[in-house]
Amino acid sequence: MFLVQCADAHASDADENTEMSPKTAYMMPLASQSLLTDVVKVGQQGFAAVGQRGHILLSNDAKNWQQATVPVQSLLTSVYFTDEQYGWAVGHDATILHTQDGGKSWQLQQFLPEQDKPLMDVYFFNRQQGLAIGAYGLFFTTSDGGVSWQPTFHKTLVSEDDAEYLADLEETDPEMYLLERESVLPHFNRLIVNDQQIIMVGEAGFMAKSDDAGTSWQRLDEFYNGSLFAVHRTEQGSIITAGLRGHVFLSEDDGDSWQQIYLPVSATLNSLFADSAGRLFITGNAGALLRSEDNGQSFQDMSQADGRAILNGVALGEQLLLVTEVGIKLTPLSKSE
Repeated sequence: MFLVQCADAHASDADENTEMSPKTAYMMPLASQSLLTDVVKVGQQGFAAVGQRGHILLSNDAKNWQQATVPVQSLLTSVYFTDEQYGWAVGHDATILHTQDGGKSWQLQQFLPEQDKPLMDVYFFNRQQGLAIGAYGLFFTTSDGGVSWQPTFHKTLVSEDDAEYLADLEETDPEMYLLERESVLPHFNRLIVNDQQIIMVGEAGFMAKSDDAGTSWQRLDEFYNGSLFAVHRTEQGSIITAGLRGHVFLSEDDGDSWQQIYLPVSATLNSLFADSAGRLFITGNAGALLRSEDNGQSFQDMSQADGRAILNGVALGEQLLLVTEVGIKLTPLSKSE
């Protein structure tokens, strides 16, 4: 992913977080033109975007943006709202932030700079039950709205070879077992939720599925040895995942088998999302932007001429609201028609 691969993109964030105590994000007049990593709808008309140096931006029209006061300067990677008021954002330093007023103010629920590990995605089933995942196997769960977060380890997410190694250690050296189990899991990059089912993708072709809201997990057979950074379930029930060097895969049998979908671009792909009409969109590095109107069987190239990395987006009728390495961008779909 752009954030993981390009160290320069967050080098300044690392410099700013050399101290172990969190610092309030600076209010920047040009925050909407800086690196932003995720954007979501909030209620019927609102939007929230997150990005570098703890920036969180809010808008009611997708054009005018105001920066919220945030108690950290860590790079934020993902944001999720359960409704118009309750939302969470996660990022580097295993940061977890929470709002109860639609994003106007944010409270710090977790900040672990000593771990030097980023969280990459967050999801809440309701205002109480949620999970956050990230690099190096980070996996936290909460059942009280984030008042407390529990680090969670699932043996079934470990590869078969590493599972045997851990089983031996657990019997012979319990202390070493606790240390080693943190090093055998891949990066967890993204998850999607459909009712009680969760699908999670990550490093080195990792994919896993839970059918009980994350209580138990099944690691799926690897079908690609590169990292996967995005996953989406279509209205027709197909699963699409995307990752390094323009690789996209489609499953129409709930992940039992996969077919590769060939794209006219080779850039690393960062996100997948759909509009209300069921059209699919993929964003990626080097301005990569693609659209599908046939449930992911093929994609039309809409890549942007400026060549800037696009991290995520939201479909707004005949426009796309995109977050990029140089901020927010509204792109009309009519240009490609």
